[in-house]
Amino acid sequence: MNFRVRWAVALGLVIAAMAGLALSSPYRLERLTTFLNPWADPFDSGFQLTQALIAIGRGEWAGVGLGGSIQKLFYLPEAHTDFLFAVLAEELGLLGVVSVIALFTLVVWRSFVIAYRAEQSGNRFAAYLAYGIGMWIGLQAFINIGVNMGALPTKGLTLPLMSYGGSSIIVMCVAVALLLRVDYETRFPRGRTSR
Repeated sequence: MNFRVRWAVALGLVIAAMAGLALSSPYRLERLTTFLNPWADPFDSGFQLTQALIAIGRGEWAGVGLGGSIQKLFYLPEAHTDFLFAVLAEELGLLGVVSVIALFTLVVWRSFVIAYRAEQSGNRFAAYLAYGIGMWIGLQAFINIGVNMGALPTKGLTLPLMSYGGSSIIVMCVAVALLLRVDYETRFPRGRTSR
């Protein structure tokens, strides 16, 4: 059997299994579809998302000021982990949100530059590692921001390098350290010392 056909069959089976699991339990299906209309049940299944959207809306252009969020104090559950982006949007407004997205874009772009440089130097493992770290940070940030803005169902992913959480922040710091090590080894290959 062809390699691509095997991957297509495996991917199809995984998607079918995930769809079967999602459709087999009503609470799973409700969690996956609540983001489509959170205002239908704003006090139960849509509570987190409606409060996040209220926080984002309160931020307007320049925000209510750093530390001035009302939603994080009383209304928005998990404001320090999964829904940190909504609090950030409330406190810093559209300007702060655009700045954070630009910083994530810069981190992903730089990791791809580091990976390309490692690939050009012949270190394929380091290149793939840097590409993977860049895609991981970018995808996790994209999913978290999409969840906060109601474009994706709630996943429970933290905002990389920003959200509170012991294991999340430790793993992200290790990933950034690996990325910096790849950059260092690409700039200063073994056998050549810099003075």
